[in-house]
Amino acid sequence: MPLSQLDLTRFLSSVHPYDSLDPTLLDDLAPKFELIDAAPGDQIYALGEPLKGLYLVHHGEIEVSDENNMPVSILGARNSFGERGLTRGGLAVTSAAATEASVLLLLPKSDFDALMKSQPKVAKFFDRRRSDAPRGDDLATTQVDSFMARKPVTCTPNATVREAAQMMRDWRISCVCVGENRQLDGIVTTRDLTAKILAEGGSADTPLAEIMTRNPMTLSPSAIGSDVLHAMMERHIGHIPIVEGGQLVGIVTQTDLTRFQAVNSAELVSAIARAGSAEEMAKVTAEIPRLLVQLVAGGSRHEVVTRLITDIADTATRRLLALAEAKFGPPPARYLWLACGSQGRQEQTGVSDQDNCLFLDDSVTDDDMPYFRSLAKFVSDGLDTCGYFYCPGDMMATNPRWCQPLRVWKDYFRGWIAKPNPEAQMLASVMFDLRPIGGAFSLFEEVQSETLQAAASNSIFVAHMISNSLKHTPPLGLLRGFATIRSGEHRNTIDMKHNGVVPVVDLARIYALQGKLPEVNTRARLVAAEATGVLSPAGARDLMDAYDLVAETRLEHQVALIKAEMAPDNFLAPSDLSDFERSHLRDAFVVVKTMQSAVGHGKGMLG
Repeated sequence: MPLSQLDLTRFLSSVHPYDSLDPTLLDDLAPKFELIDAAPGDQIYALGEPLKGLYLVHHGEIEVSDENNMPVSILGARNSFGERGLTRGGLAVTSAAATEASVLLLLPKSDFDALMKSQPKVAKFFDRRRSDAPRGDDLATTQVDSFMARKPVTCTPNATVREAAQMMRDWRISCVCVGENRQLDGIVTTRDLTAKILAEGGSADTPLAEIMTRNPMTLSPSAIGSDVLHAMMERHIGHIPIVEGGQLVGIVTQTDLTRFQAVNSAELVSAIARAGSAEEMAKVTAEIPRLLVQLVAGGSRHEVVTRLITDIADTATRRLLALAEAKFGPPPARYLWLACGSQGRQEQTGVSDQDNCLFLDDSVTDDDMPYFRSLAKFVSDGLDTCGYFYCPGDMMATNPRWCQPLRVWKDYFRGWIAKPNPEAQMLASVMFDLRPIGGAFSLFEEVQSETLQAAASNSIFVAHMISNSLKHTPPLGLLRGFATIRSGEHRNTIDMKHNGVVPVVDLARIYALQGKLPEVNTRARLVAAEATGVLSPAGARDLMDAYDLVAETRLEHQVALIKAEMAPDNFLAPSDLSDFERSHLRDAFVVVKTMQSAVGHGKGMLG
């Protein structure tokens, strides 16, 4: 049945981002959509065809497939496809066909481009490419919910001054909020106790209702730091309750502002470099979750956030190495401590264990080994104390297998390349992410150069590494958008580590191997792969955009947990995302799966 103008407008008003448009503009836009009836099996567009515009599913089901005709997603009502995020130079990098009787709305390319230019909200929805413009990361531009104190201490209006003073003493705070059932009636500060009770000789049994500041100035969690600063200076106050939906959700004090501004990576690095023990360092690394919240809230890019957090781990490792040498004496032979895994790639987040190893100079003797075993245990134990927990797979320098002379390490790599069995593939993947942290860096340079050359020249090894890299797949479900974990404590969530960032990490490692590239960081590998021709500019752009979105979504999930006073993890429930976020995250996963398919079919060089 044909859609009337009214039907079409009502439908668009129920779909984001059209629901954000002015009704008059929406009325003008609706007639520009062309209606397309598609029978089961009808192709909407083919790979490599110029796209006619933006498609929106009114009802029915559309299957999107990659260049190898592998289905990557099935889209239902209110899903869009064909936008510029899935094109290169205006040509489709996927194909689309109806799997059941469907009605589509097509917004022609010229109208879509005009809409993108005139409506920032629409442009933001359909093009989430990162801006190169710097973004603020200071207090003035950070939202209040990133630094407010949650669960503020409250008293009833009938509570006495003595009770409030005792609570302030016990909680080491400078104010209490007054009210019941999260309703805010007033606020009492230490200044009120001094000026209204002590200075006037008042009774400690005075009810708070008599001295509290009624209907105090409040802000919402979406306010920014400059709002707090300006309000405090204008009104000469030091405490601002945070209210949302009529309920008290937090409070900001001058102490919160000072603490927020004091937490930065440079200060943490400096404190760790001066620490005299692992226990002192642990007090500093305990600030990492707050630093993570601050960096993400300030708009820092994910690779900047993870680099800064990894710098703290690197500093802790080097400080522990120095303390170990001070305790056990000078090393009997040259050594090099290396990190692998996320620390090696400089991609640590709020959830990190330790992955490390020791390269020893070939002059080392059996009599020297007890020294290095003691050093390895001291450093690994210290890292564990600092919150970098022991590796579940025992990929640590405390394992004798990973504390060996250089000649043994060279034999390891030669063996893995010559006989790439499953264990060799796994170990090679880990060890290709090695990065020197402390000691004699020259021990690594020769090994890295020789290994990259030998690995890239062995086509069988490269083929096995490619196969191994495809074991982690994006969580795309054909029917419901995402393939979530089906059972256990993380049921109905997406593993944003193993099915989110790891597929891109694995792809980048393959590109680095193919191009003999020394870079270890994932994004740096993608940039280098494009610069050296291993990856086409279009392929690099698409994959970096997808990776940025996935990595930033992962960090935002961890920050949300930290704000809720929970331990950060990698398990994201799609239901926690908006339609906007789900749509773009799904598109990012489609790009990753398409690139995996290209590599798996021997087209990695083409991107």
